[in-house]
Amino acid sequence: MNRLTTQSVPRAWPAGHLGRELSHARAETDRLFRLFDPAALYERPIAERHRLIFYLGHLEAFDWNLLARNSSGEPSFHATFDKLFERGIDPQPGSAVEDRPTDWPSQAEVEFYNCSTRQWIDAHLEDLDPVLIQMAIEHRHMHAETIAYLLHALDYRRKPAPPAMAQPSRQAPQNPLVDIPAGTAFLGAPGDGFAWDNERQAHQLPVPAFRISRFKISNGEYLAFVRQGAPAPHFWTQRAGSQPTGKWLFRSMFQEIPLPLDWPVWVTWDEASAYAKWRQSALPSEAQFQRAASLVPADPARDNFGYQRWDPIGVDCAAGSPTVPHQAAPHQMVGNGWEWTRDTFAPFAGFEPHPFYPGYSADFFDGGHYVLKGASPRTAQRLARPSFRNWFRPDYPHMYAGFRLVRTINARGINNTL
Repeated sequence: MNRLTTQSVPRAWPAGHLGRELSHARAETDRLFRLFDPAALYERPIAERHRLIFYLGHLEAFDWNLLARNSSGEPSFHATFDKLFERGIDPQPGSAVEDRPTDWPSQAEVEFYNCSTRQWIDAHLEDLDPVLIQMAIEHRHMHAETIAYLLHALDYRRKPAPPAMAQPSRQAPQNPLVDIPAGTAFLGAPGDGFAWDNERQAHQLPVPAFRISRFKISNGEYLAFVRQGAPAPHFWTQRAGSQPTGKWLFRSMFQEIPLPLDWPVWVTWDEASAYAKWRQSALPSEAQFQRAASLVPADPARDNFGYQRWDPIGVDCAAGSPTVPHQAAPHQMVGNGWEWTRDTFAPFAGFEPHPFYPGYSADFFDGGHYVLKGASPRTAQRLARPSFRNWFRPDYPHMYAGFRLVRTINARGINNTL
C-alpha cells in the first residue's frame, strides 16, 4: 500500500523557536495523513465538509497565501491551487457542497504544490512577520484537530487500528455540584503576545457565586436521559446481533467498544442544552466557565489534551489513573473534551478583524454559533490557553465537545436554575 508522501519534504527545518514550532505543527498534521489508506483521499467522511484531498492542500495553501503571496508579495507559482485550497466550508445544515472526486487534482499534483510551498517558507522564515508565522502555526494545529474529526468518521476499514488496548469497565462517578465563590472572570488575551482577533480585547467581568458540576457530564449520566426518550449522541451506536438488547457501543477513533460509562459524553449544543433543561440546570456562560477554570491549573498529561491520546479518559481520572481525591473544585476544566457554553459567539468590545485574515472570526458572528472553552484530547497545548475561544453550530455532531451544568446561588444560598 502506497502511503501519502506529501509530508516527505526535506527535513532541514528552519532554525529558531518559531521554526521548531512550525516543524512540530507540520509533524502533527503529517501524521494524520499517514493514518489512512490513500484510496480514501477522495472520500468525504463528513457530508458538511470537503473531501480529504482538500485538507491535504489546504494547510500549505493557507501558509503560502498568508506568508508569501499576501504579506510578502511573492508571485503565485500555482494560482489555481492558491484559490482552490484557500478556505474550508461551514454550510448551513442540508446545504453541503456537491462535487465529484474527478473535480479535484491528483495526489501527486497536490504533493508537488505542498513541497514547493514548504521549501519557499523555510527558506524565507527569518524574513517573515513572526505574528503571521504564529498564525500559520495555530491554524495548522486547529486543523490537526478538525482533520481528526474527519478521520474519526472514516470507515474503520480505511484506517488500520493500533494494537487493541484493554478498556477498564467503570461506572459513572457521582457528580456533585461544587461551589464557585463570587469573583472576577478574566476574558480575552492580555499583553502583546499572539492572539486571534476574537480574543481581543482583554477585560474583566464580575461573576456572582454559582455551583458547577465537579466533572463533565458522563456517558453514564447521559444514558438516563436517552432511556427517557432523548436521541442518542452521534458517537454512540448499537449493532444488532453483536450485543445484548439495550447495550450501547462507543465509536472511538479506531474501533467500537462497549460504552465507557465514566467517559465524558460528546454531544451537540442542542443536546447539551436539552439535557441541562431536563436536569433543571443550565450550561455555564463563558464568564462562568472562565471563573471556574481559573481555580484549577491545567496539565496536558493529567487532563488529556495536547495530542496525548486519541480518545477520552474517565471524567474523574487523571490520565487514566485511579480516581483523583475528592476536592471542592471542578476537574478537567481544560482537557478531555471541549465544553459548551450557553453564549453565542460574538465579539468583545473593541474587536478589530485581523487585516490578513479578516473573516476568521467576523464571518461567524451570526448568532448561529456557540462558544466552547477548554480543550479535547486532540487539541494542541498551544491552543489550550485561557483566552482561546472555539465555536461551532449548535447541531454539528462531529466535534469532541461535552458540557457540565451550573446553578446560581441566591442571597439565601438556594440553588436556582438560570
